[in-house]
Amino acid sequence: MTNVEKRVLELVQEKIGDREDIFIVSIRFLGNGVLEILLDGDQGVKIEDCAAVSRHVGFFLEEENVIEQAYRLEVSSPGIDAVFVHLRQYAKNLGRNVQVKTLDGLAKEGKLLAASETEVTIEETIKEKGKKATQVETVIPFDQIKATRVVISFK
Repeated sequence: MTNVEKRVLELVQEKIGDREDIFIVSIRFLGNGVLEILLDGDQGVKIEDCAAVSRHVGFFLEEENVIEQAYRLEVSSPGIDAVFVHLRQYAKNLGRNVQVKTLDGLAKEGKLLAASETEVTIEETIKEKGKKATQVETVIPFDQIKATRVVISFK
């Protein structure tokens, strides 16, 4: 984490410190001059929350002259197709369909039933040729997960 990212982290924590429902997903200062702050919440994050964090961080970055080059500050929530980063994102999405990619290259899809510090449990629908589809609970250890994201269905 760069010095700029560390200072931004402090500023964001300062602003949302009294809000237990909102958490930081990531802070990145990208090579193209974009300072990206992603926030999420147990019930989602409101545009007003993003705007308040943006004003707070922007004010202090300018006041302290933390960034000497031109930059663009972007504060938002992760998109619906974003990869989960925190356990709280798993908890927030319990009951939704997710795709879990494992380190060995497999992609498992199913309803997210549970998430703990060490593993996630999904309910997969297994279809075998000529047989009725069955629901199977699959437990996947966190240390085997490469990426998890919500599956968007347009059915």
